[in-house]
Amino acid sequence: MTEWFEKSFGRDYLLVYKHRDMQGAYEEVRRMMEWLELPEGAEVLDLCCGMGRHSMALNGFGFRVTGMDLSEVLLAEARKLDTAGEVRWVHGDMRSVPITDQFDAIVNLFTSFGYFSGDRDNEQVLREMYRLLAPGGRFIIDYLNPAYVAAHLVPHSVRTVEGIHIDEKRRIEDGFVRKTIVLQDGSGSGERVYEEQVKLIGRERFLDMLELAGLKIDAIYGDYDASAYEPDRSKRMIFVGRRDA
Repeated sequence: MTEWFEKSFGRDYLLVYKHRDMQGAYEEVRRMMEWLELPEGAEVLDLCCGMGRHSMALNGFGFRVTGMDLSEVLLAEARKLDTAGEVRWVHGDMRSVPITDQFDAIVNLFTSFGYFSGDRDNEQVLREMYRLLAPGGRFIIDYLNPAYVAAHLVPHSVRTVEGIHIDEKRRIEDGFVRKTIVLQDGSGSGERVYEEQVKLIGRERFLDMLELAGLKIDAIYGDYDASAYEPDRSKRMIFVGRRDA
């Protein structure tokens, strides 16, 4: 059975999420680099790098970057951004990363976690992060805040991008936030339907999972401005931590 993310992160994804830009990625990375306190030239893994926006921003700040993603379509877009060929791009699954190197830091950004229905799969991602981090290495997991999502969910929205009608319906069910995306153009060729889902993992459960994986937490932020995490008010739940030496 094909998993939702094997279908959704294709060519239409580039259209649905066209509003994301490089400038926003640079600003997010600039703030996060203060949390990691890395020297120039540090080895950084962008785990689930997507279109490569954050990988390129990390490269621009002087780090040696590897970007890994499951989607060949998104990796192709990342390679287009990397005109000088300065980033190593790797195709792989975050549950079994095809890399033996260890890194000074790993970043997992823009809610690229909680994709799997089973707890074991999500926990395996954290075990992979532990394996891939050098002793003393740092990490950032930029995740949604489940309470904020539940309180501010927009059930339905429609928009048009490049002549394509995009209809998005969102709901919370069975411990997930789920989105159904329907695209339709004017050619009469029919609808293209995609599903997305992210498991709603609360802070305490997330901390338990990190501890089981051997990862230590130094801070939890509520947004990119380094504001303290507040369960009922923060937009994000950003974990910053390390693998012990």
